[in-house]
Amino acid sequence: MYGIRPRQKVTQADWNGYMAQRAQETGNSAIQQFFGTPLPDPDTPISEVPMVALDMETTGLDERRHAIVSIGLVPFTLNRIKLAERRYWVVNPSRPLAEASITYHHITHSEIAQAPDLDEILDELLAQLAGRLVVVHFRNIERPFLDAAVNARRGEGVLFPMIDTMSLEARLHRQTLWARFRRWLGRPPVSIRLHASRERYGLPIYQGHHALVDALATAELLQAQIATHYRPETPLKDIWC
Repeated sequence: MYGIRPRQKVTQADWNGYMAQRAQETGNSAIQQFFGTPLPDPDTPISEVPMVALDMETTGLDERRHAIVSIGLVPFTLNRIKLAERRYWVVNPSRPLAEASITYHHITHSEIAQAPDLDEILDELLAQLAGRLVVVHFRNIERPFLDAAVNARRGEGVLFPMIDTMSLEARLHRQTLWARFRRWLGRPPVSIRLHASRERYGLPIYQGHHALVDALATAELLQAQIATHYRPETPLKDIWC
């Protein structure tokens, strides 16, 4: 179907046009509804943007060889986290779980044996994402894994803009003159992992590697990042990718 691959970049100015074109071209009703639901304009203040935090646990880091085992969603805005609307799914990866994977995310063989294939929950997942700006911590997991999983089941993938809280931390702690000076001194880089990033803002410690908990943690982190380093009037285009 559409020729853009997961790691090719759609520029900020292209996102709305890309999604409108996908809505016209797709032959799948759920994907058409997802792409046909308008996103906020790039100039919309972040305080007015409906968002949803997304986290996935996977069997590994390569979407070509590994698969999704759980998905967590938490809708939110800058002012409110909508826990009553949260969603969590364990899905069958259709391949054996490595022991290292089980140790990491604590999802066992018995749990996935009774779990649905991702295709069975995909329509609901896309409906929950539609019209909301998706927020993740490290988009190089969620973006390629979801695109590959949908492509394998529906014959076409899904790409969409995201706010990446890890990327926002990298701007502050990896890409500044001070960060370069630290590297020149031989000091280790500041950690921008989810737990370490939350710690810098005084956010509570949560047990990690559970998709729903990490989605909540990501939503809270973005709220703290905006409150500390941005303004409610910051346009969406300044922070999405």
